[in-house]
Amino acid sequence: MKKILLVLTLLLTLQFSAVSAQTHLEVNGVTVPRKIDYQNKTLQLNGAGGRSKMWLEVYVQALYLSQLSQDPKFIIDSDTEMAIRIEITSSMVSSNKLTKAMNVGFEKSAGSNLEQLRPRIEQFKTYLSDAITEKDVFVLAYNPLDQTINVFKNEVLKGKVQGFDFKKALFGIWLSDKPVDETLKKHLLGI
Repeated sequence: MKKILLVLTLLLTLQFSAVSAQTHLEVNGVTVPRKIDYQNKTLQLNGAGGRSKMWLEVYVQALYLSQLSQDPKFIIDSDTEMAIRIEITSSMVSSNKLTKAMNVGFEKSAGSNLEQLRPRIEQFKTYLSDAITEKDVFVLAYNPLDQTINVFKNEVLKGKVQGFDFKKALFGIWLSDKPVDETLKKHLLGI
């Protein structure tokens, strides 16, 4: 009887683990959902990885697409629903440090469009200006219907930034030819 209970317990444990593995992925201690819902569509996890600065893990990022791809140019140029999920993993991250990092990323990504995008970059940074704590989750979701980036913090909409050109520059921070982190880019592409 004990053996039967032990086998049943083991089978149930394995079954639960398999279900959990199908719905979530663990990256550097952060549980990343394999799917998120946005605009009545299910976006699938394309890839995920951690971002480190000076040997300190600062956040775990995931890329969600309606059509999975390993082609960064295709993703940047795609006018379809997509999202980036960023979970803060260090108490050393502040809104000031995050917005400075975004500035550097936009400078690399936007190229000659930087000055044209500057007012919207400043608007975007205001949505990141609240105090940031460890385990805060940001979702930067693109809506092709009105061509806006919707900025969510802990599932609360902070605001929207208009423009497909802005979307391309934002996703280019991590996926362009000059990404902020080449290893993270590969992880987001699932390479």
